[in-house]
Order: sequence, then C-alpha cells, then structure tokens
Amino acid sequence: MSDDNNITSSAPAKRQRIKLASEKNQEEFTNKMRDIAIKEKEKNVENAAIGAGVSYMNLEKFPIAPEAISMIDKNIAAEIKALCFYFVNKEIRVGAVDPTNPKLLEIIQDLESGGYGQVKLFLISEHSFECGFKLYAAVPEIREVKMGVKIEGEDLEKFKAKFRDIKELAQKIHTISMTDLITFLIATAVDARASDIHIEAEEADVKIRFRIDGILYDIVSLSRETWPKIISRVKLLSRLKLNVTDQPQDGRFEIYSAKDKMDVRVSTIPTQYGESVVMRILMSTAVGISFEALGLRGKAFADLEKEIKRPNGMIITTGPTGSGKTTTLYSILLKLNDPGVKIITLEDPIEYQLKGINQSQVDTGRGQTFATSLRSVVRQDPDIVMVGELRDIETSETAIQASLTGHLVLSTIHTNSAAGTIPRFLSMGVKPFLLAPALNVMIGQRLVRRICEKCKEEVEIDNRTMSEVTKLLSTVTPESGEAHRLKDLDKLKFYHGRGCEECQGLGYRGRIGIYEIMAMNEEIEKLILTGEVSEYQMQEIAVKNGMITMVQDGLLKAIDGLTTVDEVFRVAD
Repeated sequence: MSDDNNITSSAPAKRQRIKLASEKNQEEFTNKMRDIAIKEKEKNVENAAIGAGVSYMNLEKFPIAPEAISMIDKNIAAEIKALCFYFVNKEIRVGAVDPTNPKLLEIIQDLESGGYGQVKLFLISEHSFECGFKLYAAVPEIREVKMGVKIEGEDLEKFKAKFRDIKELAQKIHTISMTDLITFLIATAVDARASDIHIEAEEADVKIRFRIDGILYDIVSLSRETWPKIISRVKLLSRLKLNVTDQPQDGRFEIYSAKDKMDVRVSTIPTQYGESVVMRILMSTAVGISFEALGLRGKAFADLEKEIKRPNGMIITTGPTGSGKTTTLYSILLKLNDPGVKIITLEDPIEYQLKGINQSQVDTGRGQTFATSLRSVVRQDPDIVMVGELRDIETSETAIQASLTGHLVLSTIHTNSAAGTIPRFLSMGVKPFLLAPALNVMIGQRLVRRICEKCKEEVEIDNRTMSEVTKLLSTVTPESGEAHRLKDLDKLKFYHGRGCEECQGLGYRGRIGIYEIMAMNEEIEKLILTGEVSEYQMQEIAVKNGMITMVQDGLLKAIDGLTTVDEVFRVAD
C-alpha cells in the first residue's frame, strides 16, 4: 500500500520535471534558432558590405567606450541608426545601418570639421546597432556630447579676417559652403556685437537678421532651396531632433575662442513656411560690468549703493524683456560677493556663470518652480538670494517672507517703471502689511544705444524736440542733485554718431542703462498700508523726494554725449 502511495505521489512531480525539461528544451531551441537567424542576417550584411565596397563590423560583443558612444547624441543616433563605436587618438569609426543616409553624411562632415580627421564608416546590422545602442545607458546624462558642440576659435578668426563688416557678409555669403555657414554667421555676428541671430523661413526666401544693440537688422536673404540644409545643420549643432518640425525645441552649443567662451542658446518654433530659428549668443564677458560702470550716478547711485548694503529686504528691478535687468542684478551680486557671504540664485535659465556664487536652474517640468525652489534655498542658510522673476503670488509671498527673516532678496518684476512695482505686487494679492517693511528699493530701467566715440559730433535738434526736452528737464528738483547742471536750458548741446567703419556705419556702438531709483521712505510705506496705491501717486512722491525719472536720466546722458535724444525717446518716452 505504501509503495502504491509513493508511486501515486511521485507522479505529479515527475510530470512537472518532464514539463520543465520540455520548456527548457523549447527555450534552448528558440534561442538556438534566434542565434542562427542573427548569424544568417549578419552574414547577409557582411556580404552586402563586400558587394558595396564598404567595411563591415559586428558590434554584438565589441567593447565600446563611453568616450566613443558619446561622440553622437543619443537621440540623433536613434533617428538615423548610426553610432560611434571607436574613438582613439582622434581616429573615429562609425557604424550605420544605412551608410547612405544624408543626415548621417552631415554628421560625419561635422565630426571631420571638428578636427578629428577622416571618419571611417562601417556597415552594421540592425542587431549590431541594438547591441551598441544599449551602451548609451552607461553614459552619464550630464556628460558633454562632443559632436557638434564646439566651434573652435580658429574658425571664428578665419571668417573675421575674410569679411570686414555685415555689408560685405551680405555680398559674399553665397560663396560659403553649407557646412561652414552657421560658423560663418556666428563669427560675423560676434564681430558685429550681435546678441541674436534670427533665421526665418518665408514664402520666397530665407531671411537672416542680426539684433545689434537691441535693434534687428536685415542681413541677407538666401534661396528657399538652402532651408533644409540650414535647419538640419542648426539642429545637429544644438542636439535637437531632426525629425520634429511641428513643435518648439530648445537646445544649445558652446563656442571657444582665444579670448572668451560663448554659449549659444537655440530656439526653434514651427511657422507657416518652415521653422523659425533664433540663436542667442551669450558671452561670459558680458557680465564683467561692474556696479560702478552700470551708468548710475549722483543721488541714484548713492541711494542704490546704500540699499544693497543692507542685510535684509528686497531689491526689485523692473522693465520689459531686454532692458538689462539681469545684468543689473548680476553686477550687484558681483559687488556683494565676498568670501564671508553665501549667495544663491534661482534662474530660468542660467544665462552666465558667476564665480563664487551658487546658481540653480528651476525646472517647471519637474515641479521645481521658483516658489518651491525658493523654499528649499532658504533652508541652505544663504545671506543673499536672487530670484529670476516674481511672476505669481506664491513666489512673491515666499520671497517677501525670506526678506523679512534676515535675507537680502534680489528679483525682477514686469512693470513699465519703478513706480509701477508696488501696484503690481498689490494686484497679485500680496498683503500690504508684509510688502511695506520688505521693500528696500525699486529700480526702473531701459537700455539705450551709445554714440560711437570714433564718429561722434555735435548736432542740432529741431524746435519741437528741443521744446519737449526742456519741458522734461525743467521738472528736475533740487533734491535730485542734478538741477545745477540745468540752469541754462537754452544752451544745451547734443550729439550723434556720423557713422564710420568702427560702428559699421550705424552711428552707435554698445549700450548703456538709463535708470530711475525709488528708495522706500515713510511716506511711501504709509501709502502702501492703505492698500490703495496708484502708479501716479508713487511717481509723484518719488519725484518730490529727488528721484530722476528714466527719461530725465536719458536726456542727461544725451547732454553728456553718451546717447542721442532720439534714442532716449525711442525707449523711455
């Protein structure tokens, strides 16, 4: 009986062992057949390579170093099914499923133009590509991808030597190869002191424009046939997706020259006739401007210098986009940047690297907003905090609380003038009893173009303009410390730039800020506490206490020969 039971009880176990053995055999058989199929496909690819006269490579067990795989961006590699599998002593080998892909040829041209010598191309199978592509997971995300990131300073100097100005660029740009076009445009833009390059696809042509000292200038028009090559080249450099044309993309690349490092921020958006491209050129030397060189003077300089030395409170800069707010804040931070002071910034994006300052970039896509990031920053025990922008009630109240608890907070807000700062805060819902003790000083500002010193000359202005100038300057109060300069308003002299080779015929070279500095006082604080404040009331109190308005500051700089009356009225009237 017991033997029968043993036989009965062992039967299921035996069936299970048979089942497992069968499954194992099936798995081994499947794997074996898969290996046979892979080997057959590899053989077919190898034969195809021999027939086409190209080299063949099997990457299944090939040791690819991170330095090699990172030569081509992961997204681009996935799109064109090609990757770099060897990079030693500037020798590069690239494997591709389709070696005739035009986009692959552009990448190879880009690698070769980067000083790596001739790139050797290999035909690989889909399986080889998949094996190699898995190695991207071992490359740190923060690693700099070398392909298309750097344009050497020698290239910039080479193109600068060929063309003297932007007019000559328009005449000879058609002789430049497409591989060199973007390098050439950047070299010319840098030489012309342009802050942005605009490349716009239109119905009949492709328009290229430079923004120089805040003004857009048409540079040249190219044929529509060049557009696909231009947009592909820009995307390769900035590591954008080549096949995405129906949604905005943002990227960047760097330029190194003998004197400076430049960061180029690239933005593309879809338009009716193709994508619009804007490349913003950010130079590290642009933030080298000192607090003393901003263009502040007299009472305005003294008031701001006094307020930034306070241990707590808020310093707010106001103005439209491109009015120099960030440069002003950076200059203040550089003045305050001592070894015994901890400074943290929250920016979107980080435009320039500041030595000795902890800079953090917000990422709204991951929930890292100005408000949430600021709460974390306060726990880092900073002395000074810079917040890129106060754009909502949550961020504003968090910044105010930080300023009331022993921190000096610097930030920006979008209003037309310093007087509009307080009404803007109140309209967002900030509580008056918190705002009044938090604010130290409000800065209104614009940027005006400087007259070129090489071709500056005296000029007469028409009677109507002169009447407007004298009317504005006649209201300058004795408290401002500037009234003594305006006793003889009928004898004022003004200047302009005639136009020369130095300024490329524009009459202007560089820019300078014009400011209005509104420091807090008891009268303004009492008005805030009422909760009903108008911009006009703020302006009236500030002027009564000696504030020079932006337009007045601009006209005083025009009298000093720094800018023109027309330029002041263009940006500040």
